Amino acid sequence: MTNSLSKSDVERLLTDPSADTRAVIAAKVAEQAGSPALSAEERTIAEDILRVLTRDAALRVRQALADQLKESRTVPRDVAMALAHDVDAVSVPILTHSMVLTDEDLVEIIRCSGGAKQAAIAAREHVSAAVADAIVAADEPTAVAALVGNNGAELREETLQHVLDRHGADDTIKEPIARRAQLPVTVLERLVTAASAGIREILSKRNDLPTHLASDLVLNTRERATATLLSPTSPATEALQLAQHLQRSARLTPSLIIRAICLGDIAFVEAAFAVLADIPVHNARLLLHDAGPLGFKAVYERCRLPTEFFELFRIGLIVAQQTGFDGGENDRERHRRRTLERILTQYENIGAEDLDYLLGKLRAAAAA
Repeated sequence: MTNSLSKSDVERLLTDPSADTRAVIAAKVAEQAGSPALSAEERTIAEDILRVLTRDAALRVRQALADQLKESRTVPRDVAMALAHDVDAVSVPILTHSMVLTDEDLVEIIRCSGGAKQAAIAAREHVSAAVADAIVAADEPTAVAALVGNNGAELREETLQHVLDRHGADDTIKEPIARRAQLPVTVLERLVTAASAGIREILSKRNDLPTHLASDLVLNTRERATATLLSPTSPATEALQLAQHLQRSARLTPSLIIRAICLGDIAFVEAAFAVLADIPVHNARLLLHDAGPLGFKAVYERCRLPTEFFELFRIGLIVAQQTGFDGGENDRERHRRRTLERILTQYENIGAEDLDYLLGKLRAAAAA
């Protein structure tokens, strides 16, 4: 079968006007309608035939028409719009691919259509910010998930924040956001703060995750895991496994350890020193908490941690050990706030990045 409409096709249509025949003819007319070989009069006739075919009662005919016209740049806009407003089986190819439809057309369709049409628009090769905002405003979860998973969609920071406001508990939407090629740091921060295990794994592989958020990701993972453990010996075991994993991936950094001290996670700190010094956790614990001046210095040097951080580590450990939990409601937040306050008042030579981090945590603790 050739793709060109021929006299035999017309004869076939006259003798067998079935839906199957009309679908074949529709595809051929659609393909030829944009041909530069047509005269102006022939093109007008072809376009008029297309308009008639968009009203064909047989779904298969309209489907054939849409499939053939979905990437055409010469199809009349009213024909494209008629197909775009048709049932989903007809409209989806047009809405996904047609370059004839304008942003205004797409926004109009979003406002009066269901999830399938919106998801088709969300999956387009390029989705403008205006169209993206319309999809988010319509708030169909399947379409929103398709949109945020499309790196060809222009998503403003405010748009992503709005999505998280509405769907912050839905991992089917948060996960494709976490996989986006580029994300504002404010959005990354929200994802880190409320990430599930699966999303934490995705975030941990991002190359653009700022240092302070990478630290938060690890510490939040540690805090959540520890909170679910019942055996008093389990936290140390879990902490050691985490420290070993971080060391293997070159993420057991001095900054991460000092931040764990500031947040009161001493079990993780002990495990980190044990891994870096290549000694049992029990030995690391004894050296870290040695009342004399030599124990901590010895294990610190064995870990090959930066000399300029020595005093910060020393003061941080002393403060963390002296600041107890009060056993009341939200005592973890109060302990964190007291620890941060005392470290900030006792240690002056702190780097700008760590200072900003600790101050941010102090503000968060105060607001808790």
